Amino acid sequence: MHELSLCEGIVELLQERAAIDHFSQVKTVQLQIGQLSCVEPEAMRFAFGAVSKNSVAAGATLNIEPLPGIGWCHRCAAEVAIGQRYDPCPLCGTAPIEIRQGDEMRIKHVEVV
Repeated sequence: MHELSLCEGIVELLQERAAIDHFSQVKTVQLQIGQLSCVEPEAMRFAFGAVSKNSVAAGATLNIEPLPGIGWCHRCAAEVAIGQRYDPCPLCGTAPIEIRQGDEMRIKHVEVV
């Protein structure tokens, strides 16, 4: 379950920012998680609750915004929606296509006190 290590990294980052920016509590964390990232949102929520105990993020709400998979087909010269990492172009069937969005995970917003 790599979601646990991802959440540990998020909490570590929040702890570091709390020391730098002098806040004492995180109320909400807004994550963007790409559909192609192989990150399971429900596992992230569970792991975040477990690893955030005894930290500035204890009791914080984790909101997850999914990002759709978008690729670039060199043959069609078009952006196309993709559901999985190695999907062929839905327009012409060419594979592989270049991933433009959907394999990332980032903290979009943090609400603190």
